[in-house]
Amino acid sequence: MARRQDPTGGPRAAMIDSAVALIREQGVAATSFADVLAHSGAPRGSIYHHFPGGKSQLVEEATRSAAGYLGRGMTRVLDSGDTVSALRSLVDLWRRGLEATDYAAGCPIVAAALGTERGAREVAGATFTEWCELIAASLVDDGIAHDRAASLSVLVVSALEGALVMAQAQGTSDPLEAVVDELEVLLVTPVS
Repeated sequence: MARRQDPTGGPRAAMIDSAVALIREQGVAATSFADVLAHSGAPRGSIYHHFPGGKSQLVEEATRSAAGYLGRGMTRVLDSGDTVSALRSLVDLWRRGLEATDYAAGCPIVAAALGTERGAREVAGATFTEWCELIAASLVDDGIAHDRAASLSVLVVSALEGALVMAQAQGTSDPLEAVVDELEVLLVTPVS
């Protein structure tokens, strides 16, 4: 595997970045310390120095790092326009990410949610809640009532994450395109 170098954050940051990349491709269970060390190029002795809590700590911190990065990106996209346009931009980014990895790399938050590390699952759950809140606020800004925006945001996150999983499994971005098309119809159609 490619060695990863992080000139600004040292071995700890490189191991977290590598864990995120590997979890996206392999899932939590299949990502080992040996894989992270090989991918990051970090010295063998540094793993327990930086992560005395073992794999659980590494996976939780990797999930937290990924959540922060993705949350900032989602906030930026949602702040740039209406919700539907923002969702289309997100889907375009995800599509390009899938294509760049030949559909090998999925969402690290989903991987953590489905993994066996309790702390990482809790971070994933909090992340999904945060994403729903961001989308709900954007929908409210678009003129949708608060209660409906809250329930629609759960639908949006669930549909997009499910479509991302399907796209990865099927090797095509078609599920993402279909879901964002249907979400657009739903989100711009007035409630009768």
